[in-house]
Amino acid sequence: MSLVFTQLASRCRQCSGTLGLLRYTPQRQFHYTPAVLARKEKKPPTPTKKQLAVKERKRAKKAKKSIYDSEKMTLADAINVLRAVEVAHPNATYELVVKTEMGKGTTIPKGRFNLPRETKAQTKDRILVFAEGRQAEEAKKAGADIVGGLELVEGIINGRHQATMFLCSRSLIRGITPKLGRVLGPRGLMPSERRGTVTDDIAGFIRRLKGTSEWKGDKEGTIRQPIAKMHFPVSDVVKNVRYFLTVVKRATGNIRDPQAEANKKDTSQKPVQAITRVLLSSQQGPSIQIADA
Repeated sequence: MSLVFTQLASRCRQCSGTLGLLRYTPQRQFHYTPAVLARKEKKPPTPTKKQLAVKERKRAKKAKKSIYDSEKMTLADAINVLRAVEVAHPNATYELVVKTEMGKGTTIPKGRFNLPRETKAQTKDRILVFAEGRQAEEAKKAGADIVGGLELVEGIINGRHQATMFLCSRSLIRGITPKLGRVLGPRGLMPSERRGTVTDDIAGFIRRLKGTSEWKGDKEGTIRQPIAKMHFPVSDVVKNVRYFLTVVKRATGNIRDPQAEANKKDTSQKPVQAITRVLLSSQQGPSIQIADA
């Protein structure tokens, strides 16, 4: 039958053309391709730390800045402005804010001070001392609240012995570190040679602590400290501010400490933490940047 159809189609010109198309039409050859590969999208490349830093700097330049960021006043002018704002609150407090740079591996600034004129009654520290023999007797005479050896460790862990400051002799520091490092370390109370709380002159250290208060910065390196009352004379406020700034500059390495230089054992030099801004404020007053800090 197909042979007859072919012979008839060869005689007709129109049918012969159609037959030729049917004979020589190319057929598409399908092949198997996974659908997952067809839908796969290219992920954008993750930016490096350098590229992120460049973006952050560009974003900071475009951000709107307050017109008061560049304004500065002398310390005396700032005191007078805040005194005028707080005229109805003579018991209001001046607060000094010192901002320092916190680089990688930089420790949080902290220290002790004694203002020329205190703003409030000082709280007494409860001192616990790890010492034995003659050092323990000297610590008790100097005014330590709790004195003992390694037997105090368990009482500190379970909370029976509470203290705001821990001192230790050099001979006992290795015995208490494995157990108390995780307990006192996060609270900033673990004795260490860098902070001077591991010493053989425990009695002398306790005598130096009397009449002093502790200051400490936060994780961003910002130090906040009540510095004076509104009813203080301007000269007393200036003395307190100057004294506290000197203490902070010594602790951050901006001023060399003569006592550390006199101590021959302390050969390591602390890295300098730059002080970026010094602000004076009050409860209802603005934060004023000090030009002559």
